[in-house]
Amino acid sequence: MKSNKFTRIIVCFLVLLSVDMHAQLNLPRGSQQATVSQRIGITDIYIKYSRPSVKNREIWGKLVPYGMNDLRFGTAKESPWRAGANENTIIKFTNDVTIEGQPLKAGKYGLHMVINKDNTATVIFSKNYTAWGSFFYDPNEDALRVNVKTKTIPFVEQLTFDFTDVDATSAIASLKWEKKEIPFKIEVDVTKIVLEDIRKKLQDQPGFSRQTWEQAANFSLNNGGDLNEALVWIDKAIAGQFFSQKTFNNLSIKAQILNKLGRAEEYGKLMDEAASMANTNQLNRLGYTMIKAKDYARAIKYLKRNVDNNPTSANAYDSLGEAYKEAGDKKNAVKALKKSLSLNPPANVKANSEKLLKELGEM
Repeated sequence: MKSNKFTRIIVCFLVLLSVDMHAQLNLPRGSQQATVSQRIGITDIYIKYSRPSVKNREIWGKLVPYGMNDLRFGTAKESPWRAGANENTIIKFTNDVTIEGQPLKAGKYGLHMVINKDNTATVIFSKNYTAWGSFFYDPNEDALRVNVKTKTIPFVEQLTFDFTDVDATSAIASLKWEKKEIPFKIEVDVTKIVLEDIRKKLQDQPGFSRQTWEQAANFSLNNGGDLNEALVWIDKAIAGQFFSQKTFNNLSIKAQILNKLGRAEEYGKLMDEAASMANTNQLNRLGYTMIKAKDYARAIKYLKRNVDNNPTSANAYDSLGEAYKEAGDKKNAVKALKKSLSLNPPANVKANSEKLLKELGEM
């Protein structure tokens, strides 16, 4: 009786599949399709899947059996779960990534899972992403397998993939269904990927713009790139090309690169040259850059120049007061901050001046 029942199920499946193949009607599904995506750096990650519902069924160990299973259809004798319903669940990466610390090339993969009784799971990335479900799963087509721990979560009726704990270089992708979550960490070498993209773009149309070379050098400077390469890029922006032009922005970028390279004297001269070209906002920003670099003498010099150029600006005095405070010159810090408050400052400037005076014990 069991064999006959199974035969009827297979026949029904084949009939439905045949009808679907020939009819080509666009009809609603019981398990709706969904796509979720996340960008990390400039790398896009997509998961396309179908969303079955619990519908008061026992899921783990029943509807989704534990371990590998013989689905008694297709070519696979042992199949994992297809991590969804209907067709293959597909995951795509536009650049190389690491999954749970293991490398995986850019591309599309069939996403499968083996769920275990002991609150662990194996996540499988198969090179075969076009097959229907897991009926034709072949372990020889695995691109990667990673073992993860599952989590118990509040009830989720419809199977859901999402991304959490997203930061500048990584995210956690998770399948959540019923009361179980299967998470796996995706990491991206953002700096390497961005710099590779930059090198290509500098040879193409974007490379005909001064601002592109400035952005390239600035990214490398602030993200652990090759400083000598960044120096070449910023020099292209400053001189020697048809698009080159010496500006406050590219001089200050070059100065910071030189500083990181330990070329202190060249750095100082270039910062002074950049300051001579700066407008009010740029000079103020440059002052704070010097404060951050603990180059208080230059910070005070630039911010004093801003005060001289803008004697009625509460913000100019507030910034100068902060530079004096960081330099340990309490007397001049208090003087500048009180001057800022006397000039009817906007709320944010007033709040900062008052905060700094309190820290100095003057309020």
